[in-house]
Amino acid sequence: MLPGDQVARRLESEQIEIAPVAFMRGRTLSNAFIIIDEAQNTTTVQMKMLLTRLGEGSRMVVNGDLTQIDLPRSAKSGLADATQALSGIDEIGLVRFSDADVVRHDLVARIVRAYDSHERKSTNHNRDA
Repeated sequence: MLPGDQVARRLESEQIEIAPVAFMRGRTLSNAFIIIDEAQNTTTVQMKMLLTRLGEGSRMVVNGDLTQIDLPRSAKSGLADATQALSGIDEIGLVRFSDADVVRHDLVARIVRAYDSHERKSTNHNRDA
């Protein structure tokens, strides 16, 4: 959302930092705005570690698409687990988007709806079998 030259300057001055999950352990992120992107691909252990980095004066946004998890089938998504485990905490908000929120091409929203419908039919068919 910033012009490229400002992003470059802020990266250089470390006002903006991009860090992989592996570099977060042991840190406290104070007076920061933290964005955890593609969180559906974190494990439950990684998600807990990331969420507990929140320091004084900070805000955190965690986003991801639970329909696009790239973890091995045996691993539970940290985002899926967090949405269940933290649902009772008033200070934590949860926003769920649907096909109506797709801002790409109109066809993309129709593709999302078709996949959702197909998945529901498959799930119902598997239960009936």
